[in-house]
Amino acid sequence: MNEIDGIFQELMENKRKGVMEIKRAKEEGKKVVGTYCVFTPYEVISAAGAIPASLCSKNDETISDAEKHLPRNLCPLIKSSYGYAMTDKCPYFYFSDLIVAETTCDGKKKMYELLKRMKPMHVMQLPQSSYRNEDLDMWKSEIIYLKKRLEKEFNVKITEEKILSEIKLKNKERKALKEFYSLAKLDPPPIYGEEIQLLLNTIKTSFDKPKAIKKIRNITDKIRKSYENGERRVEKHRPRILITGCPMGGAVEKIIKIIEENDGVVVCFENCSGVKEKEELVDENKNPIDAIAEKYLNIPCSCMSPNDSRLKLLSSLIDEYKVDGVVDVILQACHTYNVETFLVKEFIKKEKNIPYMNIETDYSQNDIGQLSTRISAFLEMI
Repeated sequence: MNEIDGIFQELMENKRKGVMEIKRAKEEGKKVVGTYCVFTPYEVISAAGAIPASLCSKNDETISDAEKHLPRNLCPLIKSSYGYAMTDKCPYFYFSDLIVAETTCDGKKKMYELLKRMKPMHVMQLPQSSYRNEDLDMWKSEIIYLKKRLEKEFNVKITEEKILSEIKLKNKERKALKEFYSLAKLDPPPIYGEEIQLLLNTIKTSFDKPKAIKKIRNITDKIRKSYENGERRVEKHRPRILITGCPMGGAVEKIIKIIEENDGVVVCFENCSGVKEKEELVDENKNPIDAIAEKYLNIPCSCMSPNDSRLKLLSSLIDEYKVDGVVDVILQACHTYNVETFLVKEFIKKEKNIPYMNIETDYSQNDIGQLSTRISAFLEMI
């Protein structure tokens, strides 16, 4: 095993360190705020002295439990989120003092009504468009409302100075992560898609941000130095794949694995668990609340209508990462992303003139055989 392989092996082995970090923080009297989505403004929660923790929601371990309360034909991410909460199998939910959520879809909205019976909930009313001044004003008022709730809940005062400090720290993390995943722009890339996803997921549960940023930069520097010294871990002939669509993670990583076992390589994740939230920074020269409102409302999620920003982001990523083909991953019953596949397919094939395929799946392993056949054929075509 070489040094770079060892780095990712260590990340894999230390995936559960975040649980111990949260436990220690709670023992020291710190507050924890559970979150589900990248629309939730991290910086405001941190400015309250609380730890934002991404909650468990991306495998099928608790879906059968959730279906005792929720319909079977519901998005697996929603069922998984609820299942982990109702069974108390998510340590981050267990340690949370408050859950902050947002109205990105109807299924989530109704699920939150059940969650609030288990934990204190704060639901942010997200505008369903982002191009009008009224949308920004509404979202800004929701952020101010969250600020007041956090101040009341935790008996703290959130100042502009505290928010700006957290903005700068979070921006540093975004920059460090972008420097890391941008390594995949190299041809051939020095890292596999599974490794990109592993680091992105690990950082979500690394709660000492200055330490995490240093770690990301050290890993990036080692990979770049190794590459400059002539090491090639990924063969140049592999088709370069961009994954778009619903959040990746947990069992849906089966798709990354199948792509890379069939001689492809995933060089970019456009979805919200990948680059979508990290591409744009919070403006450090504006009023902090205004800047946070603008940045987060610009996230090109399918819950927005219209969602032209997604196509613009896809276009630039395809060019920057020299993408040979696009795989659009849709979770079953995620209607907004499923409807958007028509526009995305049309754009990718006609405007960017590269192959496209869409996959509708869930968190189970039942469709691996079928997926392997389809993905293998897609890669051979490329």
